[in-house]
Amino acid sequence: MRTTKTVSISMPPAQLKEAERLAKKENRTMSELFREAFRRYQEQDAVRRVQLERLRAVLEETRAEAERNGASALTADDIADEIKAYRREKRQRAR
Repeated sequence: MRTTKTVSISMPPAQLKEAERLAKKENRTMSELFREAFRRYQEQDAVRRVQLERLRAVLEETRAEAERNGASALTADDIADEIKAYRREKRQRAR
């Protein structure tokens, strides 16, 4: 019994030519090349998901910290003013 299925994909001719060149260079079949490309895509997608979850956790912790110290009440203008003041102070110290 066959353990694989055949699929058909469409590619621009230039991209197909490049894929064929790469497969030949690496002594792979086109099927092997595309299977490897899909595996790498899956791995990168998994990494991106983990990174996104970490980012969400950091964001939630940052929001909680802002609530605890009252920074959540700051407006965008307040934050911009704080940044300007910090940069001005930094420039003066550098002189």
